[in-house]
Amino acid sequence: MKKILLVEDNEMNRDMLSRRLERKGFQVINAMDGEQAVSVASSARPDLILMDMNMPVLDGWEATRRIKANPETAAIPVIALTAHAMTGDREKALAAGCDEYDTKPVEFPRLLDKITSLLNPRG
Repeated sequence: MKKILLVEDNEMNRDMLSRRLERKGFQVINAMDGEQAVSVASSARPDLILMDMNMPVLDGWEATRRIKANPETAAIPVIALTAHAMTGDREKALAAGCDEYDTKPVEFPRLLDKITSLLNPRG
């Protein structure tokens, strides 16, 4: 069973996405802010991280930079999730170390395709 760390400060979004992912067979671990995400990524070693980019305490941009800077967690794929789909946000997320980028509200089938392709790379 693949383990996904869901980093989301909005309880409704977190609950909805957790349930949908669990129904697809994933084990979901939650973090409420970027600081918690960095800590949980290191201790739980998830297979993939879904990172909300706009959070209190430590935002997703900085949390991703810290996760990718740590040799123990650097290889964990990170998908940026943001409601602020502005020009340049995708490039900013990739520059911060994210492996993929998706917008909110989440279109679950599209997100699931991205999760699947990162967890099962072809080649």
